Amino acid sequence: MTSRSSKVTARPSSEARAVARTQTLIKGENGIGTVRKTTLPGGLRIVTETLPSVRSATFGIWAHVGSRDETPALNGATHYLEHLLFKGTRRRSALDISSALDAVGGEMNAFTAKEYTCYYARVLDADLPLAIDVVSDMLTGSLILEEDVNVERGAILEEIAMTEDDPGDCVHDLFAHTMFGDNALGRPVLGTVDTVNALTADRIRRFYKKHYDPTHLVVAAAGNIDHNKVVRQVRAAFEKAGAFREPDATPIAPRDGRRTIRTAGRVELIGRKTEQAHVVLGMPGLARTDERRWALGVLNTALGGGMSSRLFQEVREKRGLAYSVYSYTSGFADCGLFGVYAGCRPSQVHDVLKICRDELDTVAEHGLSDEEIGRAIGQLRGSTVLGLEDTGALMNRIGKSELCWGEQMSVDDMLTRIAAVTPDEVREVARDILGQRPSLSVIGPLKDKQASRLNEAVA
Repeated sequence: MTSRSSKVTARPSSEARAVARTQTLIKGENGIGTVRKTTLPGGLRIVTETLPSVRSATFGIWAHVGSRDETPALNGATHYLEHLLFKGTRRRSALDISSALDAVGGEMNAFTAKEYTCYYARVLDADLPLAIDVVSDMLTGSLILEEDVNVERGAILEEIAMTEDDPGDCVHDLFAHTMFGDNALGRPVLGTVDTVNALTADRIRRFYKKHYDPTHLVVAAAGNIDHNKVVRQVRAAFEKAGAFREPDATPIAPRDGRRTIRTAGRVELIGRKTEQAHVVLGMPGLARTDERRWALGVLNTALGGGMSSRLFQEVREKRGLAYSVYSYTSGFADCGLFGVYAGCRPSQVHDVLKICRDELDTVAEHGLSDEEIGRAIGQLRGSTVLGLEDTGALMNRIGKSELCWGEQMSVDDMLTRIAAVTPDEVREVARDILGQRPSLSVIGPLKDKQASRLNEAVA
């Protein structure tokens, strides 16, 4: 077994420590909700939100890399790397990493998406320095040993198998493929059995060195914290690892996309012996920077975002054809998706699809009523605030905002923007989005005659 050395790179010269730029992005009342940002000479950005009334803090590091940055042969490398960063560094073994947070009752985890990856820890405010040191060490000092790659391969293959066993989850991966085809956005974040088996420690190590430079990272912390202390602690942790190799480096700009090709009128079916048929009917949506996203959010809420939504009322309440039915949006740098999901008995799949398609067509042509729009605006405003009631959610908001938009918006500004959405804006975005020809993804035990009728839903 390869030994884990405790040797670290020497601290950089005073020139590398010379300049750090700090800004107050959102000024809260009496310091509550204040968002500050410091950019270090090595290109690392640190954003914090202060909430003195709590006794916890969440610390996270966001990486500007996701599954859409992978070649077909590297599919799954980003998620594989997420696992491996927990396996050990020059200073800590895998057990040291997990036991350090367990010993103080903290929580630590990570997630990989199509355009970013995030590693985070939630702890008592007094234990924030420990969380900063451990997570920063993972991001800057991972060893990525061949033996760890081989061991973790089995865990990832089990995770893929677990996803395959959940058709309600798997159908969304299928829908991405239906819409984007063999494009990076159309491939699964986890990779496939073949691509995961083909990945080597050397290839993953090169991927790590390319995408985990400080210029590609955003540090975010929220809770009962002091911005200047967080900056000092993060800076010390990164310098200890010798991460700031280029003192004059500039942070990478938010992703601008690649004009991803989207399809229309396509149907994909995976036959599987399940009790339900799982369907997603949808079409191209909006990029996450599109100003119409606020109106689309209201539309999505009214159409399938709650118990009073049209789809819930028509499919479940009035007819009892499905237990779970909802709509959703996904926004990427250059494009997006709008989808309607339902799980139902295979014998009811065509009735469910017809109702969903009829509702989409009706709203595209006639729009929503003022009452529906008003109710959706109120629901969206309330859910926005309730979704930001813990330090983890606050950390997610400021970290993702810096990485994906390069700016911050206060909660009050978000609520104001939602409230400013007009009925005409909602009706216009409904025509633009719902008026497109949809595509369809299905997983379930459909017989040949049932399968042959699926094209009716996208005609």
